[in-house]
Amino acid sequence: MKGSKIREGRTPIPISILTPSDTRWPQQLSDRLKTNAPSQFWTIGTMDALEAHKVGLFCSVRCPGDAILGAYDAARKLRDEGVTVVSGFHSPVEKECLRILLRGKQPIIICLARTIEKIRLPADWRSAVEAGRLLLISPFKNRPPRPTKESAQRRNEIVTALSDEVLIIHAEPGGGIDHITTLLDCWSIPRQHPRING
Repeated sequence: MKGSKIREGRTPIPISILTPSDTRWPQQLSDRLKTNAPSQFWTIGTMDALEAHKVGLFCSVRCPGDAILGAYDAARKLRDEGVTVVSGFHSPVEKECLRILLRGKQPIIICLARTIEKIRLPADWRSAVEAGRLLLISPFKNRPPRPTKESAQRRNEIVTALSDEVLIIHAEPGGGIDHITTLLDCWSIPRQHPRING
């Protein structure tokens, strides 16, 4: 089902709606989140990435220097091996990992902690969307217009539920990502080690 469009001076970018009745809907999302699963997604880009083996990427806003270096090495390895990565790409380290991943050719899924309406796509995001390798998804219809603590937690749960493996670069004790480790155990999702460049 088609939704509205984002106009940015060039060809309008269509926003589509994905529901559980669609064959492209990721079943593991419903299996893991059950009644807490989103009723639909608003999306931009090709949905083929949803069918791939996905590695979820997380990093707290505060991150020690040695973990940052490991994150960039990990992102380059994931890129070079053509691994599909799903993340909110919101913290500084996650954003830098996204820049590294965008230089590759593998699919990327960005799960937003805000409504997709009126989002301004950076040039490299738009190029990746047009190349058919970037998918943006959001479970939020009209609000929030920018991420909140609550919407970020919801986004992190969805990213985890979508993931076949998870790479946590750094989780600040007591922070939002700390909760992810509980979900990994509950859903038996394997964890990758940040320093995967060996």
